[in-house]
Amino acid sequence: MTTSLTSAVTVFAPDRPRDIVCLGRLGVDLYAQQIGARLEDVTSFAKYLGGSSSNIAFGCARLGLKSAMLARVGNEHNGQFLINALAAEGCDVSQIKIDPERLTALVMLGLKDKDTFPLIFYRENCADMAISEEDIDEAFIASSKALLITGTHFSTEKVNRTSNRALEYAHRHNVRTVLDIDYRPVLWGLTAKGDGETRFIADHSVTAHLQSILPKFDLVVGTEEEFMIAGGGNDIMASLRAVRAVSKAQLVVKRGPLGCAVIHSDIPNSLDAAFNYYGVRVEVLNVLGAGDAFLSGFLKGWLTGADDETCCRFANACGALVVSRHACAPAMPTPVELDYFLANSDRLQRPDLDAHLTRLHRVSTPRLAWDEVNVFAFDHRNQFFELTRESGAPESRIAALKCLLVKAVAETEQALQLQGKIGVLIDDRYGQDALNASTGRGWWVGRTVELPMSNPLQFDYGRSIGSHLISWPKEHVVKCLVQLHPDDAVENRLEQEAQIRALYDAVQVSGHELLLEIIPPKTLAIADNTVLRAIKRLYNLGIYPEWWKLESMSAPQWTAIDGLIAERDPYCRGVVLLGLNASVAQLTAGFLASKDSKTCRGFMVGRTIFHAPSRRWLQGEIDDAALISEVRATFEQLIGVWRDSRGRRDQPADASAKNVEHAA
Repeated sequence: MTTSLTSAVTVFAPDRPRDIVCLGRLGVDLYAQQIGARLEDVTSFAKYLGGSSSNIAFGCARLGLKSAMLARVGNEHNGQFLINALAAEGCDVSQIKIDPERLTALVMLGLKDKDTFPLIFYRENCADMAISEEDIDEAFIASSKALLITGTHFSTEKVNRTSNRALEYAHRHNVRTVLDIDYRPVLWGLTAKGDGETRFIADHSVTAHLQSILPKFDLVVGTEEEFMIAGGGNDIMASLRAVRAVSKAQLVVKRGPLGCAVIHSDIPNSLDAAFNYYGVRVEVLNVLGAGDAFLSGFLKGWLTGADDETCCRFANACGALVVSRHACAPAMPTPVELDYFLANSDRLQRPDLDAHLTRLHRVSTPRLAWDEVNVFAFDHRNQFFELTRESGAPESRIAALKCLLVKAVAETEQALQLQGKIGVLIDDRYGQDALNASTGRGWWVGRTVELPMSNPLQFDYGRSIGSHLISWPKEHVVKCLVQLHPDDAVENRLEQEAQIRALYDAVQVSGHELLLEIIPPKTLAIADNTVLRAIKRLYNLGIYPEWWKLESMSAPQWTAIDGLIAERDPYCRGVVLLGLNASVAQLTAGFLASKDSKTCRGFMVGRTIFHAPSRRWLQGEIDDAALISEVRATFEQLIGVWRDSRGRRDQPADASAKNVEHAA
C-alpha cells in the first residue's frame, strides 16, 4: 500500500560497465547459533560476510546488479574468505586491497530475543578503516553509475579524507552518490567498546560532521534515528528539515514494520504525509542486516530506472526476507525468490516456514558449476575390509591405501588438466585422512552416510544424522545409497522414506548438497520404469536431492528420467552413473547409452578401478608407485571413454568448479 505518490526517476550516465561501487565496512560476522542465549552464554557461531557496505555490494550482486567493493582486508584467512564470498556472488573484488599490517574486522553477534541483539565490534586498527586516498582509483570510480559510502567511513580523519576523495572523483565524472547513514555510536567512540547494540546517542559533533558531507550526496538513506543524528533536531520532522536545509538529495526513511517514506523535495508536516510504501509484515528473527537488504532492494530499482513504488516494493520485500532469517548477507534474496515472495506476500508472514521459498533460496543462489564430473569412488567399507581379510593385512592399512588413491586422483587431474571436472567419493570410517587430503582442492567431494547393505536404510553413525553433519566441511556432498523399490512391502518402504526424509531435512539445515543413489533390490521384480517411479515417489514427498546416482539404462529410460527431472526439479544438478564392479566394456556401453541425456553429468566408479591393484598392494605384491600407476591407468581410461562419448576428448578442461552458476 502506498500514500502520496510523487516519483522522480534518477538519470544516470549511460554505458557504464558497473552499476554501483560500495565503499565502507568489510568484515566477518560471527552470528550466535543459540537463539535466545545471552552473548556471554553462546557456545557456537556461524561465520558470514559482514559490514554494511559489503552486505549491500553482496545484495546488489545477488539481485543482478553489477556491483563492486572498495575496501581493505587483512592478509589472512578471514580476508580471503570475504573476497571469495563476494566474488562467488559476482561482485567485482578487483579494488579490495590486502593490508599487510592489519587484521580483517570482526563482529560477534547474539540473538537474545526479537528486540535484543548484543554485538561487539572488533575493529581496533582494522584493515577496512585503513583504506587510504591512494587506494581510490579515479578511473574505477568513473566506470560506475553510482558510488555508495556508509557513515562509518567518515568517522575518523583517515577514512573521512579517503571517502571525500572518492566523492570528488564521483562528482567529476557524473557518478551519482549514495549515503547510507549507518550510524553506530560505538564506531564514533560514543559508547563503551563492548556496547555495539546501542543504535542512537545524540552528539552535536557527529551531527555537524554529517551535515558537512550531506550536500555531496544524491540519495540519503537511514532509519528515523539515523536521520535524527544527521539533522540533530528534537524530533524526526525537525531533523529532516535540518537535513533538507543542507541537502537536495532524495531522502529515504526506513520505518521498520511501517515500511518506508521517500521525500524528493520539501519536507512535509509528517512522515505519513510523504510518499509511503507499507510492505508486508513478517515475524522477526533477526533485524541485523535488514537495513542493508532494504537498501540493496531499493538500489535494484533505483539503478534500473524504476519509480518510487517499485524501488520501495523491492526494498521492503528484501528487508522482510532477511529479518526472518539467521544471517545477513547469505540471507539476501535472489530475483527468483523476490518474485515469488512479492507474488505471495499476503500469506507469507512466516517466510522461513514456506518450503518452496526455502528451497528457492537454497537452489537459486550462485553455486559452483559442475557440467562434468569424473569421480573415483572408494567409499566402500565392507569391500576394503574383506580385502584386508583375504590378504592377511591389518585393517589399519585401509586408511593409508585410501590416501594413496587420493594421490592417484591428484596426478590424474594434473596429467589430463581436468581441474573442475574431477572428484572423489570417500567414507569417513576408513577414509577420514583421505577426505582431509581431498578437501580444499576444488574437487567434487562426496561422503557416504548409509550403513552398508542396510534395508531398510540405516545411517552409519545412528539415527541422529543431523548431529553427524555438524563437523563436515560445507563442500562435502552427502551421499546415501538406498535400496529403494516402489513396490516394496509397505512397512519397509515407509521406513525407507522416513529415513530419507530425515536425511533431507538434515541437509536443509546443514547446507550440504545431497546425492541419492537409488538401486532397487534384486529380490524384487525390476521393470524399465522401476527407478523412474522411485524417483517420482520421492519428488511427490517433497524430496529434491541435488544429485541422483543411478545404474546404466537404455536410451528410452534416459529420456524418461530427463523428462521427469525437467518437470519436477529444474534446479537438479544432474545424474551420475554408478559402476557396481562392471567391466570397462560394460561401463562403456552404459556411457554410450546415456550420451544424449540432458541430465547425465558423469560417472562415479570404484571397484572397477581399485579392486585388483588394492588387493595386490595389501598382499605386498606391488609398491605405492605401482598401485597409483595401475589405478590411474583404469581411471584415465574411463575418463577418456566418457569424454569420447560426449565428444569432449580434445576439449581443454576449464576450471568449471571455479565458475559459478547464477540461476535465472
